[in-house]
Amino acid sequence: MNAERELDAPHSTPEQLGKSAKALLARLEPLHASLTPKERLAIPVQEMPSQDPISRRHNMDEVALGYTPEQARVEAMRCLRCKSAPCVKGCPVRIRIPDFVASTAEGNFADAIKIIRENSLLPAVCGRVCPQEIQCQKECTVGKSLKSVDKAVMIGRLERFVADWERENGLQKPPLVKPETGKKVAVVGSGPAGITCAADVRREGHAVTIFEAFHKTGGVMVYGIPEFRLPKRIVENEIGILESMGVTITTDFVVGRTRSLADLMQKDGFHAVFVGSGAGLPKFMNIEGENLVGVFSANEYLTRSNLMRAYDAENADTPIMRARKVAVLGGGNVAMDAARTAVRLGAQEVHLVYRRTEAEMPARVEEVRHAKEEGVIFHILQNAKRLIGDASGHVTAIECLRYELGDPDESGRRRPVEIPGSEFVMPVDAVIVAIGNESNPLISHTTPGLITNRHGNIVTDETGKTSIEGVYAGGDIVLGSATVILAMGQGRRAAAAINQRLAC
Repeated sequence: MNAERELDAPHSTPEQLGKSAKALLARLEPLHASLTPKERLAIPVQEMPSQDPISRRHNMDEVALGYTPEQARVEAMRCLRCKSAPCVKGCPVRIRIPDFVASTAEGNFADAIKIIRENSLLPAVCGRVCPQEIQCQKECTVGKSLKSVDKAVMIGRLERFVADWERENGLQKPPLVKPETGKKVAVVGSGPAGITCAADVRREGHAVTIFEAFHKTGGVMVYGIPEFRLPKRIVENEIGILESMGVTITTDFVVGRTRSLADLMQKDGFHAVFVGSGAGLPKFMNIEGENLVGVFSANEYLTRSNLMRAYDAENADTPIMRARKVAVLGGGNVAMDAARTAVRLGAQEVHLVYRRTEAEMPARVEEVRHAKEEGVIFHILQNAKRLIGDASGHVTAIECLRYELGDPDESGRRRPVEIPGSEFVMPVDAVIVAIGNESNPLISHTTPGLITNRHGNIVTDETGKTSIEGVYAGGDIVLGSATVILAMGQGRRAAAAINQRLAC
């Protein structure tokens, strides 16, 4: 079938999961130190407690509820303590994963989060939204031994647990900052790359100012990722750590318009600039009807809901369309976010249309599963050919084509091939286009000499240095659309280069 509902899927309650973990920990704890690899492989993966699928369709509260202490310890005991630590190689910021997992297994959560924070300023964020299944967990020996990445040690869930434990117990402390150097660094954008770069540069004693175009900080973590997947209080808390380190944050400041990059360095006296402005320019399909009323980019739709809280109709000043039958075009995390938001805004039907199969979807497996549990109807091997409107210019339907998979393309995924004559019409009253983003050209167009590639992304060397002396870049503005942890890795790399430059 090309469409499916999973509202009736089995769902273990948090209470059931917690009780099971307590009983299992009681059996394992006395044997923990002497468990053999075979015995560790036999420990079952700990399911993440979550809201009931039917209940959560009607609220914006976080879906995944996090491990209990007992679940975290049991899951951590599954780790084989590999000497080669392949999971670390899969981590863009190189967290000492086996060490933090070992501390978690022992119940030493304070030591576990201390190890993580050596390399990551955003563990509560990364534990929630990063695609561990294609990074650290993909390399996990446990998953490979059991022949399924779904059975790897749940590193992301453990990271989230110890980060939440630290915050909930009031134990967060800002990183140590060295004596002031008198050097100034500007960071453009307060997303994951900018936050990470700012923290690492500030640690060395340099004065850091973040310039954010929006009225709130956090970048894509605030405007792009919904509350039910990443609560805004989590992001605000991490931003608060930056401020406690002495980082200055200036909002409503559009670099390239309010001030140019050249002005920041030549007039404002910044010794280096890091550009982490993201990729916030939405892509469209360039098909007939995309200008009809009721057709949105996922960026606009999610920004209205997330940043401006338009879902709270009684208290928000920003309107958002509440449609009855919504189609979302795309198969990535943004598409899942848009579809699941439409469900919560009261849509009777939400249809996700994707031109490949589910196996090729770039979205996280967990997000796909949650979308299905919430009633999103999946249409695979289909895509929009044109959008149809009425006499008043409102979208009323999509004309779709069916596809089959051909040979792999440059991404390694099998190329979708149109089936001639397979057109059909799907009635809708709203369409959300979620097929990716491009870099906003504002900075490149206002910065002579800044080299970009054909996609508009800033070109850098392996250290993050751009074609302009003293200017570095990282994150989506360099990579295109990437993950939070990859953006953090780029921010960390550029910070190291900036710190080396300013030490001379």
